[in-house]
Amino acid sequence: MAYVIDDTCVACGTCASVCPTGAISEGDKYEIDPDTCISCGSCVEACPNGSIQEG
Repeated sequence: MAYVIDDTCVACGTCASVCPTGAISEGDKYEIDPDTCISCGSCVEACPNGSIQEG
C-alpha cells in the first residue's frame, strides 16, 4: 500500500530526498505517486513532522 502525506507537511523536502523511486513530488505540500511508491517506508522514517502515513 502506498504512503500519503497529510496536511501537517511543511514542504521541507526531506522525504523526497530519501525516496529511492522518486515517487515524491513538490506541490503546495509534497505528494506521493501511488503508482511509483514501493512502500519501503524510507520517507516515513525521514519525515521530521510525522506527516506520512500508510494510505
